[in-house]
Amino acid sequence: MIYREYGSTGKMVSALGFGGMRFKDIKDIDTCVSMMLTAARGGVNYFDTAPKYFGTGSEEAFAKGLATMRNENLPYYLSTKTDESHPDCIRREIDAQLKRLDVNYIDFYHIWCITSLDNWRERKKNGVLETFIKLKEEGLIKHICVSSHLIGDDIKELLMEEIFEGVLFGYSAYNFKTRQAAFDAITDRRIGCVVMNPLGGGIIPGNPEIFRFLQTVPDETVVQAALRFLFAHQEITISLVGFETEEQVNEALAAANSPLQLSPDKLKQIKKNATVSLEGICTGCQYCDHCPVNIPIPKYMDAYNQKILSDSKTAITDRLFWHWNLKPEDAAACIECGRCEEECTQHLNIIERLKEISVLPSK
Repeated sequence: MIYREYGSTGKMVSALGFGGMRFKDIKDIDTCVSMMLTAARGGVNYFDTAPKYFGTGSEEAFAKGLATMRNENLPYYLSTKTDESHPDCIRREIDAQLKRLDVNYIDFYHIWCITSLDNWRERKKNGVLETFIKLKEEGLIKHICVSSHLIGDDIKELLMEEIFEGVLFGYSAYNFKTRQAAFDAITDRRIGCVVMNPLGGGIIPGNPEIFRFLQTVPDETVVQAALRFLFAHQEITISLVGFETEEQVNEALAAANSPLQLSPDKLKQIKKNATVSLEGICTGCQYCDHCPVNIPIPKYMDAYNQKILSDSKTAITDRLFWHWNLKPEDAAACIECGRCEEECTQHLNIIERLKEISVLPSK
């Protein structure tokens, strides 16, 4: 396992992190715990969850997994988050989290899901920073972190606070070109850099032929190649993978524990070989899924991905019909309120895409 120092905290963390947001069956606690133990026994020591992953289900599963890890003397660091901003709400949230997780403190606690500078400024105005500082002084959290979906230079405003010890940030082989400015802003500071969606929310393993450019040896899977691509970035502290199955855990461990490491020159060559334009792909985070006229936007954006990732002229309508049982014309119900674009972590032009879909012929 590769280990790196988390910013300037002095804590050595595994380059592969375990994300608790994609368990295949959250009700099957024994399997969830088994996955965590497989990761921990394989050298993973960074485990990340959140209070809204499967409701509170992920944190509840983590409680049992962490307890077993303690019994086996398996080391770990715990990461979780809150999207609350008012002091009283944050206090209630973390009290509930500590109880659910059955721990006395959280190692890495994140101000969660900053999607715009307006969102950040409002939460800052509400006192989120002062509250986090107090939680750290009380020993309830060890390190103050932020989870950001800002791109370009916008993220610099967050880092100007000089309070954050780590950033959770979207970066992968499919979006490295559009995220480079934000990535550079993070690495300019000596803070922990954890990348989420390292497999593009399933896009990379779902399109192995398109991402074949990542592979450097014949027998590695595209998932392993995508992870090695990230491990080769010395500035990235942790690549946080959300696992559905134990098989996926083992596949990622094989990449993290492999002696094959990419040189800086090889990394540059891989980026140069990324000839397919992957900008503008929806990662399926579902933050846009609150349409006032009940358009299932994530499903329509998933269908639009097929246009980007396929040469087929009927890719969108095929996906809507066969996968989602939706009609393209129903996208015309959009009232262009803009709420979905405000929430979009990829900053996609959702309204334009819905218009484009709405005039396609139905199957």
